[in-house]
Amino acid sequence: MGKLTVTTFVTLDGVMQGPGGPEEDPRGGFTHGGWVVPHFDDAMGAFIVDVFSRADAFLLGRFTYDTFAGHWPKVTDPNDPIATKLNALPKHVASRTRREASWNASSVIQGDVIEAVAALKQKYARELQVHGSAGLLQTLLRSDLIDELNVLQFPIVLGSGRRLFEPGVAPTALAMVRSSTSPSGVVMSVYRRIGKPTYGSFALE
Repeated sequence: MGKLTVTTFVTLDGVMQGPGGPEEDPRGGFTHGGWVVPHFDDAMGAFIVDVFSRADAFLLGRFTYDTFAGHWPKVTDPNDPIATKLNALPKHVASRTRREASWNASSVIQGDVIEAVAALKQKYARELQVHGSAGLLQTLLRSDLIDELNVLQFPIVLGSGRRLFEPGVAPTALAMVRSSTSPSGVVMSVYRRIGKPTYGSFALE
C-alpha cells in the first residue's frame, strides 16, 4: 500500500492561499498572492524536486486541478522534473460539481471521497500526493488518511487567507522525520502521523 502525502507552503501564521502569484487565488478578497516567490531558492527547489520524484499519482481539489491544468501542460521541456510528472502521471480530482477532467491521465472521483482515497492508497505502491487543495485538505485531515506532511514554512505573516489547519481538524500527533532551512529562511520539514496526541501537566503535586 502506498502513502498519502501532502506538500504545502505556509506562512508563519499558517496561511496557504495563493502562494504562486497575485491572480492565483483571490477568493475571499485575498490580496497577498505570490508570497512564495521572493523566497524561492535552489534548496527549496531541490526539496520540491525530491518530493515529485516519489510520486505515483496526484490527488487534487478542483480549484488546484484547474490552476495546474492551466499552467503545466504548457511546460513541455522533457527535462523539467515537475512538469513531466504532473503531465504524465494519473491525476484524481475531488469535486462535487465536475464530472469530467481533460488533462492527460485525469479522472474525477465519483461517490464518497474518503472511501475513494482509501482505495487509491491501496492502488499505488509509492506516494499519492496532494499539492495545494486547501478545501480537500480539510476533509483529509479530519479523516486521518494523511500519512506524511511536507510543510514549507515561509518567514512571512499575512493575517488573512485560507489556512492549512482550519477549526475542526482532528487532533493528531506527528513525528518530525527531518527538517532543514533554506538560505532564504524557508523551514522545510517532513512530519509523519503517529496517532492521537498525549497530554500531561506541569502542575505541582
